[in-house]
Amino acid sequence: MKTINLILTLAAILVLAVILPGEAFAFDFSVQVGNRAAGPLEIATLLTLISLAPAVLIMLTSFTRIVIVLSLLRQALGLQQTPPNIVITGLALFLTIMVMAPTWAKIRSGALDPYMAGKLTPAEAAESAEGPLKDFMLRQTRSEDVEMARGLLGKNAAIVIPAGDPRSLPFYALVPAFISSELTSAFRVGFLIYLPFLVIDLITSAVLMALGMFMMPPAIVSVPLKMLVFVLASGWPLLLGNLAGSFA
Repeated sequence: MKTINLILTLAAILVLAVILPGEAFAFDFSVQVGNRAAGPLEIATLLTLISLAPAVLIMLTSFTRIVIVLSLLRQALGLQQTPPNIVITGLALFLTIMVMAPTWAKIRSGALDPYMAGKLTPAEAAESAEGPLKDFMLRQTRSEDVEMARGLLGKNAAIVIPAGDPRSLPFYALVPAFISSELTSAFRVGFLIYLPFLVIDLITSAVLMALGMFMMPPAIVSVPLKMLVFVLASGWPLLLGNLAGSFA
């Protein structure tokens, strides 16, 4: 289990080294022989970290909630491919960078910079980086999801988790609890987004039926109205600002 924690946290460090602003980091890849030669296990671990980097970005940050809310907004407006997926993903990515900046700054100062300077081993860097990332995830994780993860671990008699302390959860058990909370929060926001647009759809359908325009699809009228209401209400800055503020 410690190996899983190490791989996940090292993958997070790798992501930070790539996307964090500021001083650039250069990775020196060379083939050595003798006592300093990298073994097959080390090479396999490096390849595993590279392959896990996208999953870490999605599963251990605010990206999941943001991209789901933006996708639900597009569906609520009745727009199929506008904004396109690449725009939604890019917006969610950069908003994630803004939200995660304080956490990543702590990881950089406490784990990434010392590791790049050779002051920490990979295991020590992973342990230092786990703290800030775990604090962020616990702030966003509901107690019900923490208890769900604790209950799943409790079925294994070999694992003993102290009751009442969320930080005692292993990192690999906290991840599904965090994702469950993120999905719940995203669906709650999506429900609130859908309500006003649903009212517009109902009113539009009722008016068209009252006018006897049974053959006209309601979406032809309701979609422009929903776009107009959303723009007049300053929907984009209001949604993005509150969405980012929900992680405070």
